[in-house]
Amino acid sequence: MAHTNRLIAGVDLRSQENNREHRTEEIDRKRLIVRRGQAFSLTVHLSDPLQSGHELALVLKQDKINDDIVIRQRTAGGSGDKWWLHQQSARNELLLTVYSPARAAVGEYRLAVELMSGNKLLERTDFTKMYLLFNPWCKEDAVYFPDERLLKEYIMNENGRIFTGSANSMSGFPWNFGQFEDNVMDICFEILDRFNPASSDPPNDMLQRWDPVYLSRAVVAMVNANDNDGGVLVGKWQEPYTGGVQPTKWMSSVPILEKWSKSKSGVKYAQCWVFAAVACTVMRCLGIPTRCITNFASAHDTDGNLSIDREYNMHGQNFHCWIESYMQREDLPEGYGGWQVLDPTPQERSSGMFRCGPCPLKAIKEGDLNVKFDAPFIFAEVNADIINWEIGQDGQKKRLSSNSANVGRNISTKSPYGNEREDITLQYKYQEGSAKEREVYNKAGRRISGPVGEEESKPGNVQLEIKHAKPVFGTDFDVIFELENMGDKEVSCELNMMSEAVTYNSVHLGRFQNSTVNVVIPAHKVHRETVRLLYTKYASVVSEHNIIRVTGVARMSGQEKSILEMVNIPLSKPKLSIKVPGWVILHRKITTVITFTNPLPVPLNRGVFTVEGAGLLPTKEIRISGSIAPGQRVSVELSFTPMRAGVREFLVDFDSDRLQDVKGVATLVVTGL
Repeated sequence: MAHTNRLIAGVDLRSQENNREHRTEEIDRKRLIVRRGQAFSLTVHLSDPLQSGHELALVLKQDKINDDIVIRQRTAGGSGDKWWLHQQSARNELLLTVYSPARAAVGEYRLAVELMSGNKLLERTDFTKMYLLFNPWCKEDAVYFPDERLLKEYIMNENGRIFTGSANSMSGFPWNFGQFEDNVMDICFEILDRFNPASSDPPNDMLQRWDPVYLSRAVVAMVNANDNDGGVLVGKWQEPYTGGVQPTKWMSSVPILEKWSKSKSGVKYAQCWVFAAVACTVMRCLGIPTRCITNFASAHDTDGNLSIDREYNMHGQNFHCWIESYMQREDLPEGYGGWQVLDPTPQERSSGMFRCGPCPLKAIKEGDLNVKFDAPFIFAEVNADIINWEIGQDGQKKRLSSNSANVGRNISTKSPYGNEREDITLQYKYQEGSAKEREVYNKAGRRISGPVGEEESKPGNVQLEIKHAKPVFGTDFDVIFELENMGDKEVSCELNMMSEAVTYNSVHLGRFQNSTVNVVIPAHKVHRETVRLLYTKYASVVSEHNIIRVTGVARMSGQEKSILEMVNIPLSKPKLSIKVPGWVILHRKITTVITFTNPLPVPLNRGVFTVEGAGLLPTKEIRISGSIAPGQRVSVELSFTPMRAGVREFLVDFDSDRLQDVKGVATLVVTGL
């Protein structure tokens, strides 16, 4: 609307001030990004004082919604469920304090200021963009988190740790969530816009964007590309990874999201921790408190009977990663709010899409499997029983043993107080083997034969245990099979010892060392057999996960049943050295030195360092020319200019033809000028 003499000379969104108050200045200081349920301010510059009978109003527009949101002055305060504003005059300026409802739809808005005389529109400014996020600091918001101190971790921290390995040998590696990096917020909204209901029924989708339950289901559906919906990541669980990136190489969500946004197709490749980490980035960016979870000895119950049938060593996973997000559940009876399990790894369909959750932790712990969403599947992942079977030469199955304590162990997340592992197993289930845990298991509906929660007795009072140190990839190491006879008579036994390579989710890659011995174990004595596993044997079959599964089967003479014992042994990686200067100043160039020594007895070719860090530098590769001989040390220098102040993590990954995914991390404290 053109006017020769406009009263509204300009509008200052006060983005830097508002974003600082709304804890969004890490995302951007130029664009207005605010959190719902919390006031923000605009300054309207006038060419002349406002005349009597004239008033200002704000108009908000959302894409795909025809109805505008018109925000007018409320002198006595407004309603908590509606937009309203308060106006203060100062000469030729008006300060507008705008109040958004805590149930407003999150996303991009377009904002304009109108000059009104009654119902007559006199002037309107051009529309400008603003962005609205969830607000876990606001008590009226459905994602309100009661301990503000922990939001430094579950919303604001861009640096994480993902825990992997096995239940007996856990380790954490760094991950850059990067939720405040350039363009990440825009990509998060782009992900929501690609969600199928957003295109099939846009108005209804926009109306539901106030609800964290609805949006979280959209996020975990869109993080995987299995529904041919343009999702972010393509999963692949076994080599070769032709045409993409090996999942263990990723260190950050940011290059994944950027690559997806540019290509508009699924990024190759991901496994469970990559799916979980990217989902964590999106949820934290939107303002929903979120943490990454690792469940060791995770089960996948395919037939819904809450038991996992294992023929020697089939089924089950060394670990599985998902996320938890904090929200109230208005769609459920009271008491089911709080942490909710969400899993973007494509395993089973939920309401027609590959996604899982949100499901309340309380429902899992109490065995309330009728509570939505997907409670039976998640319950089995952490609380199924294992039944071991032996397959005879005639194809007949013999039940060796059952175990109620091997699934769902050491459930872990990063501590909010450091990079250490926090064990949250007791948030998922009662103490393993306790009467209450078995009561919950029965309530959940066990439908298999055999004694509930009772492990089969060991034949002849003989027990088998497998022991090992923490080996490093590239070395030979010993595994000890220990047979203890607790009976009063000696026992003759055939011990079969098998070693094979597996992926983290128990895909078998091949056996590399087998042996069988016949032993006699005197009464009340222990017999030990030591097997040395050789690098020259396992190097050709292990996957990028570097996991070796060792199984022992003891068959006692005169006994019908056998004993089976199994351990998963993760091979740790060598270390990288990262040297940084003592002082790191914002916007001032620094130089780091990265050093690596080849620990293998063979040369390494095609060596490459990949570096990145939220607030420090984008992803960069440094290639090493020629071979790296056994024991040879290589060093590279890298200069960059820190872009944001605060505690930052500088991440390094080294890859070569024979050794991949050697990780390193250095913590930098970037101080402002």
